[in-house]
Amino acid sequence: MKINANLIRPGNVLEHNGKLWSVLKIQLIQPGKGGAFIAVEMRDVFTGTKTNERWRTADTVEKVMVDEIEATFLFADGDNLTFMNSETFDQFTMPTDGVGDPAQFLQDGMVVTIEMIEGKPVSVTLPQTVVMTLVEADPVVKGQTASSSYKP
Repeated sequence: MKINANLIRPGNVLEHNGKLWSVLKIQLIQPGKGGAFIAVEMRDVFTGTKTNERWRTADTVEKVMVDEIEATFLFADGDNLTFMNSETFDQFTMPTDGVGDPAQFLQDGMVVTIEMIEGKPVSVTLPQTVVMTLVEADPVVKGQTASSSYKP
């Protein structure tokens, strides 16, 4: 399915140069002169190699349709994350770097959506909201906050 490059999101699977790529990070760049473009960090689904690509926001890319399953996050073990399929109760692991930024928000027992290609887990989609507890924060120092009363 063709989509505009500005609709690419982390977790999407794209077909590019004859390979399947899982999107890890995106960054919209708006230079002072010229049109905006999107920088995408991707990982090859089968080999694990990473690459960076740039597309203009009006370009189209091929988004791959994948199988989605509901799974429960069980635990992190070093560089691997272990999940359990909610229907079959089969356990499987994914590398932490393959999951990308969402890995830092996973909590034990969290129900997530896993995208699979040919039986291999490709990406993790977190629930819409995640409840977290703030453990530590720097103290507020007078003068470090932005002031809305600035008048030139």
